[in-house]
Order: sequence, then C-alpha cells, then structure tokens
Amino acid sequence: MIRLVPRLLVIIAFALTTAHAQTFTALYDFKNGADGGIPISTLVRDPAGNLYGTAYQGGDIDNCNPPQGCGTVFKVSPAGKETVLYAFKSTSNAAYPQGGVIRDAAGNLHGTTLLGGPANIGTVFKVDKTGKESVLYNFTGGTDGGNPAGGVITDANGNLYGTTEIGGDLSCQVNQMNGCGVVFKLTKAGKLTVLHRFNGKDGADPAAPLVRDKSGNLYGTTYAGGGGALGVVFKVSDAGKFTVLHTFHGADGADSGAGLWRDESGNLYGTTYAGGSAGGGTVFEVSNSSKERVLYNFTLGTDGGRPGGGLVRDAAGNFYGTTSLGGDLSCNNGSGCGTVFKLDSAGKETVLHNFEDKSDGGFPYQTLLRDSSGNLYGTTPGNLEGNWGSVFKLTTK
Repeated sequence: MIRLVPRLLVIIAFALTTAHAQTFTALYDFKNGADGGIPISTLVRDPAGNLYGTAYQGGDIDNCNPPQGCGTVFKVSPAGKETVLYAFKSTSNAAYPQGGVIRDAAGNLHGTTLLGGPANIGTVFKVDKTGKESVLYNFTGGTDGGNPAGGVITDANGNLYGTTEIGGDLSCQVNQMNGCGVVFKLTKAGKLTVLHRFNGKDGADPAAPLVRDKSGNLYGTTYAGGGGALGVVFKVSDAGKFTVLHTFHGADGADSGAGLWRDESGNLYGTTYAGGSAGGGTVFEVSNSSKERVLYNFTLGTDGGRPGGGLVRDAAGNFYGTTSLGGDLSCNNGSGCGTVFKLDSAGKETVLHNFEDKSDGGFPYQTLLRDSSGNLYGTTPGNLEGNWGSVFKLTTK
C-alpha cells in the first residue's frame, strides 16, 4: 500500500519568493532519470553542508520496473551538485524509499523502503560511505508489519526504531489495510522486535518518523484510528508500554502523518493534515500532562493549508514548517502550491515563501531541516508534467 504518494500526486508542482528578508534557491531539480525523481523525504546534513535524502523513483531506470526506476539515495552539495550514492536495483531487494535517511559518524546512511524484499512489503536498509547497500530487514506484512513509510531513528547503541503502516495485529482492518501498523526496534544484529501493534482503537496507519527521549521512550502520530478515527499522538517505552496521549476529533486536528518536535520539558508539537476550525489542518501542542491545544488553524488561503510535514524550532521558540496547499492562490487553479511558514510563540503565522509551480518547486510535504545559521532546507515532489521535484534552500536572515 502506498498512502502518501497518491495523496501527493494530486497536488504537485514548483516555486518563487515572497517575504522581504528571504532568499529562495532551488539547489537541484530532479530529472527522473538516473538522478532520481519525486523526492518525498526529509533531509539530513553533514558538517561540510552536504545534504542527503531519498528519491522515490528514478535511478536504475533500465532494470528496475522500467521506465520509472525504484528510487535512489542521493547527496546534494552546497553548490547544488547531485550525486547518486545508491540506485535501488529491484523490488526483490528494496524499492521506493519514502522516508529520509539518518547518517552516523562513519558516514553510513540508514533508511526504509516502502516496498521491496521477498514479500515486496518494505525493508530497512543501510548504504555505507562507499555506496554499498545492505538490506538489514525484510518485512513480511504479517505480525512484524509492512510498508515502513517514515524512515528510522537510532539510539546510542545503534538500534533502529521506526513504524510501519500495515501489518501487526492482522485482525485490525482500517482503510482496507491488512493490519493497522506497528512500532518496531531493529538491533545492529538484524533482530526485529515489535514494541507495539496498533489495533485501530489506539491508532492506525503510523506513517511518520518517531522522536525519542533520554529515557528511551518513543513518541509519534497515527494518520487514522483512535476513538475519533482521525488519529492519535502516542508514547511507547522501550519495553513496549503503550500510551495514547491524545486522540484527534476533527476540530482539534485530523490525519497527522507528520513527526513530532519534543522540547526539554517534554511538550510535543506537530501538525495535522486536516481538521481544525477551517479544515485546512493545524499546528498543535500536547503538553507533558497530555493536554492538547491548537496553536494555529490553517485556512487553505494565503496562509497555506494541508501541512504534511512536521516542525523545526529555533532558540527563540519560533516554529518553521511547510504546507502542501494554499499560499499564492493564483497557482494551482486557486488552491495554491504551498508555503514555507513561520509560527511565533504568540501564534502569529508568517508566510516566508509562496511556491509558484515549476520555477523552483511546489507542494512541499516533509519536515524542514534547519542549520545553525537559520537556513531552511527541504524537498518538493514535483508535478509529473516534466517536473520531478527539487531540493531547496531558504535563507531566512
């Protein structure tokens, strides 16, 4: 099952600049050939300023499901030079990476593919600094889960943690899925432990990356399930103790496919794709006492709407994110092509950039990366009309 991509492809495109102090740069435009295409992933940055991510298709277009290819792992230099570090070869191995990658001190990259493996239901992979790829785990779609969409995070011992959209409790059927997904842990030796299997009532369809605290607890969101059937915010310990922290009911948000930002006090912040007072999605907080409040309601107007990615925060408490629609309503037949936004601690939203389609990207869907100088980096997925996505930089000072 591919949940996020079809939802994306209805709303895809490319961009320009709006606010006065911002400079927008399209660092690289994908061609959907050997370089890859449709980057849906978040990015990670090394000390030299190189950016790493995944493209959902392209790459080995001659051998892997031609003509689209099965995706790539890429690097983009500060000057905008793209290098394919690995092109996925076949669905029998690993294919269609949707989440981003994490990078360790040795330069190894770890991530997930939505499909591929013997059951063609997804993998966890590693690409070392020489470009050698290894599949660390093949999901079966059974009680172990399947279709890992959100990538992985790691702990100090090199264990990997992530979620799958399907599998787990196979008696759970939400949105015609076989199982409602799992939270998993994968050791360096390749042993997978399911920490939680969603049953629908406690959430379903987790599609976002996790965040981990110093005690080893994991936090995340589900796109569906829960008492309101519109998703939940959850916590699960390394021992598998599971807690629903908040259940969405529509007016407070719905359908969160985004990861969370956790502050030092244990408060969680995120976005919902839909719901809110205007139906365009929300920015929300769940406090360390599990009290939820909506910080901003998107209107699908010039302020943006349908945020698919999570948030990043600066030292002053401002949040930065993207919306996949809204902004410049002259774009996309009045629906807008998305924005980069800032939300201050008082709840005031400022659009830092309006996407315009084809000129520099559009319909951004993942969480931004922010460097120590305050620059923001992200990906856009493309619009399938000769536009196959981009990696961008937005200078905010």
